[in-house]
Amino acid sequence: MEPLKPALPPHEAADDPEAAQRVATIVTSPSYREADRDVDFLDRDETRGVRLQIDYLKAELLLREHDVKGTIVVFGSTRLAPLAEARRSLDALYAEQAVRPDDGALARRVAVAERMLENSRYYDEARELGRLVARAGAASPASRLTVVTGGGPGIMEAANRGAFDAGAESVGLNITLPEAQQPNPYITPALCLRFRYFAIRKLHFLMRARALVAFPGGYGTFDELFQTLALVQTRSIAPVPVVLVGERYWRRACDFEFLVAEGMIAPEDQALFRFAETAAQVWETITGWHAANSTPLAG
Repeated sequence: MEPLKPALPPHEAADDPEAAQRVATIVTSPSYREADRDVDFLDRDETRGVRLQIDYLKAELLLREHDVKGTIVVFGSTRLAPLAEARRSLDALYAEQAVRPDDGALARRVAVAERMLENSRYYDEARELGRLVARAGAASPASRLTVVTGGGPGIMEAANRGAFDAGAESVGLNITLPEAQQPNPYITPALCLRFRYFAIRKLHFLMRARALVAFPGGYGTFDELFQTLALVQTRSIAPVPVVLVGERYWRRACDFEFLVAEGMIAPEDQALFRFAETAAQVWETITGWHAANSTPLAG
């Protein structure tokens, strides 16, 4: 079979010496790019709707392909480190303080580091929770249960690491930020997803969630927690167990009784979440909630 030929033969150079250069200019023009391969076009404000669609669809297809069904979503601070790392950081500050004992700013850093050392126990508990979820998922392959985190360091790393310890897959939902954040090394590579839009990432956090577990954290943790509580409170999604790890932290960070007293939430809204201190208590709360409500924990 003869190859297809242009409908018209190219101009001879003698007929139009500049024709070839004009064609080269045309085919290298941005207007000539196929739309789905034109990154500059896809990055325009007018194509935001398309970007939202594919941000959702890529993750959805990958999660389906890997048979991710029921998930336990774990939130928490990116700053909480394992005990040994927290101890090294504090010891380094103590050494600085010995040289500059009157440095007020350094004294504040030391106080924070002491609190971070005490709170490093939450890293261990999140890691243990990851193991518990992984073992439960392995015990019933037909109704898989998978750990999902935001994919970053700290508590998220710990939960992914616990699943990794147990030889199970786990998911990390990273987000594109101005200051790049590397995924933690314990996520299943094929299930480490990066989103452009927070809204789509939030959607995927909740679509398969069978429970949400919030360890101590900052703005990001509060964002995910209170969004979920608002959706459950308004019945915009089916209720799921929400577990706050570290009652002392959460009662100090958010005065729920004050919100009730001020009429900002109803007394029964405090029943939308439970407190726990250990991974075992978290898991017992989750399984007990589903048993009491006759809802499937996975599948």
